[in-house]
Amino acid sequence: MALYEHVFLARQDMSAQQVDALVEQYKGVIEANGGKVGRVENWGLKSLTYRINKNRKAHYALMDIEAPGAAIHEMERQMRINEDILRYMTIAVEAHEEGPSAMMQKRDRDDRPRRDGDDRGPRRDFGDRGDRGPRPDRGPREGGFERRPREDRA
Repeated sequence: MALYEHVFLARQDMSAQQVDALVEQYKGVIEANGGKVGRVENWGLKSLTYRINKNRKAHYALMDIEAPGAAIHEMERQMRINEDILRYMTIAVEAHEEGPSAMMQKRDRDDRPRRDGDDRGPRRDFGDRGDRGPRPDRGPREGGFERRPREDRA
């Protein structure tokens, strides 16, 4: 049997329990057609990049599936009919990932570069000046317009 990763997006107005019920429904479809479902991850309610059927957010869910192609075809057919499913995608993979998916892995805050620029080295001290110091007098601009008072104003 082939290995698949399947992700689907459910409407934003559904509850988490209803999304879990959808997962169980499609899990039953896969098992009825001779396959089995491994890892199931609910990624929660996330913002969409663009609106889909007037929805700005969607519930994301991932399923690792080991099943024949006919079982995947039947599950996708039922997802096309279901109005609660906004989008879905099934990808054939060589092997399932071990552990949590990339969406579920929590980034360690120490691994990211710092926003205050501390990773660029020490800051220079300008002493009492507070900035780079006084500007030298530049004089009038060359080749530019001079500012003159308007004579027509009274």
